[in-house]
Amino acid sequence: MKSAEDARRILVVDDDMDIATVVRMTLEEEGFDVSTANSATQAFNLIARDGLPHLAVVDIRMPGTDGIEFARKVQKYSDLPVIMLTAVNEESTVVKAIEEVAEDYVTKPFNPKVLAARVKRVMRRMGDFAFRLDTLTVIDDRLAINFADKTALIGERSVSLTPTESKLLHILIRSARRTVTTEYLLSRLWPLDEVFEDTLRVHVHRLRQKIEPTKSNPYYLITQRGIGYSFLPTQ
Repeated sequence: MKSAEDARRILVVDDDMDIATVVRMTLEEEGFDVSTANSATQAFNLIARDGLPHLAVVDIRMPGTDGIEFARKVQKYSDLPVIMLTAVNEESTVVKAIEEVAEDYVTKPFNPKVLAARVKRVMRRMGDFAFRLDTLTVIDDRLAINFADKTALIGERSVSLTPTESKLLHILIRSARRTVTTEYLLSRLWPLDEVFEDTLRVHVHRLRQKIEPTKSNPYYLITQRGIGYSFLPTQ
């Protein structure tokens, strides 16, 4: 598990590198470890190389894949919190971003210190990130997760995860040793769809079949009856 000294990692994605530099410098002053990308493609490459960040600050209008589509793609297999930082201020775009992918929305021109405060507020709300987020997020001597590749490494055996299984693990691991309610899981896994608890149970069951050492007696994914689920690592 991570030490208290591990800096939270922020990914800034903006094709205006002057703005990206300002954001990076401001967040580094607040103690964050910040990487920058000038396109969605470069951001995907950084995630593949370094693993998921704890939060992303993303512009909307960029060449190629725009910020909303970038967030959609990453959030298919993770619960990466995103703050949109953009000159786009049309009501329909703001509503779309917040409803679909964004925890917050900041318009340019902006106050860097205010942005930093919003980043810290979102981070506090999302969980304490009990494990170090690297290319391979190591849970214990038996289990590690590569979220970008959607795989679980169980000993020396690699097991493929569906995007939903990967996202479910990301949510639960982020709040390890605490119960995550069924309602919260449904809202994060399927924010735009009406999905019922039975569907979640199916995904939990299938995930247990892949990662649990003893399928009849789960250790990692624990059902808290009538409430939700918790992730309890062996170490």
